[in-house]
Amino acid sequence: MLKKIAILSMSAICAFAFNYDLKPQKVSSNVWCFFGKMEMPTKTNGGFMSNSCYIKTDSSYVLIDTGASYAFAQQAYQAMSKIEKLPVTTVISTHSHDDHWLGNNFYKEKFNAKIYGPSLINKDYNNKSQTRMHQVLSKNDIKGTKIIPVDIIVNETKTLTIGNKEIIIVPTGVKAHTSEDLFVYLPNEKVLFSGDIIMNGRVTSNRDGSVIGSLKAIEMINSKKWDVLIPGHGIDTSKTATDEITQYFTLLKQRVLEAIENEVSGTEISKVVTMDEFKNKALYEELNSKNVFDAFRELEFYEED
Repeated sequence: MLKKIAILSMSAICAFAFNYDLKPQKVSSNVWCFFGKMEMPTKTNGGFMSNSCYIKTDSSYVLIDTGASYAFAQQAYQAMSKIEKLPVTTVISTHSHDDHWLGNNFYKEKFNAKIYGPSLINKDYNNKSQTRMHQVLSKNDIKGTKIIPVDIIVNETKTLTIGNKEIIIVPTGVKAHTSEDLFVYLPNEKVLFSGDIIMNGRVTSNRDGSVIGSLKAIEMINSKKWDVLIPGHGIDTSKTATDEITQYFTLLKQRVLEAIENEVSGTEISKVVTMDEFKNKALYEELNSKNVFDAFRELEFYEED
C-alpha cells in the first residue's frame, strides 16, 4: 500500500510540475546531456539553465549535475530510460550553486544513489534552507525537491571505477567559479565535464569566484587530454569549448589591472572596462558590470606571482 502511495505521489509531481520537454543529446560514446537555457532562472524556464549529463556504464548511469528540481531530475531520467532503462548508482555535483544539484534527492529516493560533491553543499544548506530556485519557481514546480547532503565530500582527486568506466573527480584546489569546484574526467574516452569553470555562449557569473583562480582552473582543464568538453552552461563541446571564457578572464584581468594602474576608482570601473567583445553574448547586460566590479575588488591590491 505504501509503495502504491509513493508511486502515485511521484506521478502527481510529474503530471503537475513544469514540463521541461527534455530531449537528451548524445555528445560522445555513452554520454548524453540535457543543455540548459542561456537565461537566468525563471518560472517560464523552470530553472533549467545548466547542463546535466548521463554517463552510461555497462550496468548503470552516472550523473554529472542533476538540475534545478526534483521534477527536472525525474523527467530527465524518464527521457534517458527510452534510450536504456538502467539504475542511477552515482551522482556527482560539480559545485554548490543550486541549479546544478537540486535534483539529487530524486536519485537518492529512487535508486539510493551515492552522491559525491564539494563540502559547501553540506556546509551552506540543510533541509530547511530556501535556495534561489525555491524563491523563483512556483510551489508546484519545486514540489518534491528536498535538500539532502552530499554522501562523499571530494577534497582530493578521486578515481572511481563504475562498471566498465574509469571516472576521475578532480577538485581545482583554488577558488575559481566558487571556492570549491570539481571537474570530472573520463581518460579512456577523453571526455571532460567542467562544471561552471567553463561556460560558452554566455557571460559567466563570477559572484562567488576569482579571476585569478578561474584562469588557473582553466589551465588545469586544458592540461588534460580531452576531445569533448561539456561546459556547465553552453553548447560548444568541441576543442574550442574553453576559448571564449579564457579570453574573457584574460582580458578582464588585463583591463582591470590597467585601469587600476591609471587610478580608475571602483565607482567608475564598470564604465571604463566594458568588455565590448562580449556584448552579443547571453546575459551580458545582467552579469558583466558586476563581474568587472568584483574583479576590481579582487585585483586592487594584486601582485603578480
